[in-house]
Amino acid sequence: MRAAAGTTLTFEGRFASEFEELAVPWQAEEAPDPRLLVLNERLAFELGLNPADLRTPAGTRLLIGNLIPEGATPVAQAYAGHQFGGYSPILGDGRALLLGEVTDAHGQVRDVHLKGSGRTPFARAGDGLAVVGPMLREYLVSESMHAMGIPTTRSLAVVGTGRPVRRESMLPGAVLTRVASSHLRVGSFQFARINGDTGLLRRLADHAISRHHPAAAKAAQPYVAFFDAVIAAQASLVARWMLVGFVHGVMNTDNMTISGETIDYGPCAFMDAFNPGAVYSSIDQGGRYAYGNQPLIAEWNLTRLAEALLPLLHEDQEQAVALAVESLGAFGTQYSAAWLAGMKAKLGLGADANDDVAATLAEELLALLKDGEVDYTSFFRALSLAAGGATETARELFADPAAFDAWAERWLALAPDAEAMGRANPVYIPRNHLVEEALAAATAGDLAPFNRLAEVLADPYTERPGLERYAGPAPDDFGSYRTFCGT
Repeated sequence: MRAAAGTTLTFEGRFASEFEELAVPWQAEEAPDPRLLVLNERLAFELGLNPADLRTPAGTRLLIGNLIPEGATPVAQAYAGHQFGGYSPILGDGRALLLGEVTDAHGQVRDVHLKGSGRTPFARAGDGLAVVGPMLREYLVSESMHAMGIPTTRSLAVVGTGRPVRRESMLPGAVLTRVASSHLRVGSFQFARINGDTGLLRRLADHAISRHHPAAAKAAQPYVAFFDAVIAAQASLVARWMLVGFVHGVMNTDNMTISGETIDYGPCAFMDAFNPGAVYSSIDQGGRYAYGNQPLIAEWNLTRLAEALLPLLHEDQEQAVALAVESLGAFGTQYSAAWLAGMKAKLGLGADANDDVAATLAEELLALLKDGEVDYTSFFRALSLAAGGATETARELFADPAAFDAWAERWLALAPDAEAMGRANPVYIPRNHLVEEALAAATAGDLAPFNRLAEVLADPYTERPGLERYAGPAPDDFGSYRTFCGT
């Protein structure tokens, strides 16, 4: 496979060779009739790949693991994890394969990974396959998150396999080609700990430090510093989710990365009306991963990482626990600081605005949005107009605008910056009704709505004429929304 400049792209198999305990060599299932559905050309160039080559039959086979590139060593990764609070000592890639690593145009090592490539030894009762709709959903939402500046895995391509897959009905099969800084997760460390392999645990931590948090290597206590870095990355990430109204839907410990990137866009969604209790996942019956619970769950997951890392933090168990508790104590402060900084930006208030005043305004505003069942994204865009003196659009979103008027008077007295608000509040998010419309059309063979939506989401902060339907909330007849993981 030629790189963008005409040279040969070289894959590495670093994870496969360095962590044999966590890597099962495996091959993707042969697709009977592979067809490229969508290709992220910008990401391909970033990886040093030639999009024209990827559009050939050979390139398409490479994207789904049916043609193994030079240096690649496809493996299914082993990991453990807590799923909805229940611990599983062995999970692993049941329908995924890590092809290997490439070095991108910026000199960064990136994983190239397949999702839906067939059964592996970790598949349990699953068929290891994926269908067009959920794979295109991950493409749309992950690339939208990237466009909004939120750390995330990326989507390089979705390829239809030509194989029907049974779900509630027979659906067209597909494979997603995913790119990430790595696929190391909390569950990777849990696997090493549950198996009592401190050597593996140490090698994993050293690998993660080298790849994601190199400053920790220079600290007096490198593994404590590493844990601190993961905490900081996750505090920042979840704050960003909350600020744009993103609901992950399945925050199991095997879906929390060490890098601080969002991973696994299964039953995810963006809020329409503001609701801390918003749950969209069909499998989250108890609301464990509701929108408002996400910071608490992140801290819970990090506590599980702390338990796994204890042998590295200190040789004395009590002192190791004390160090872990001290580190974990910083999560709430770091999350709150990141959220408040982001909320200040959304409200057009400068970084030097009084924190207590800003926090009170934000909390009171969110209570108003909840009580009024106001669309979260639309409101903040309308609020930027109010900062410029045109308050009517925002007022009209409330059935009883009197409370908003009183709040707005205090907010306007702080001279919010309308232009700065435009840079902090997206116009276009993956609206649930538009995503479903695009996926239904794509499943039936029409990719035009998907491609148009992807194009709109690639520039989320610039309002453009003619795109009004992409900026508005769901119609009244859209009803209660549920998402599914696709397995």
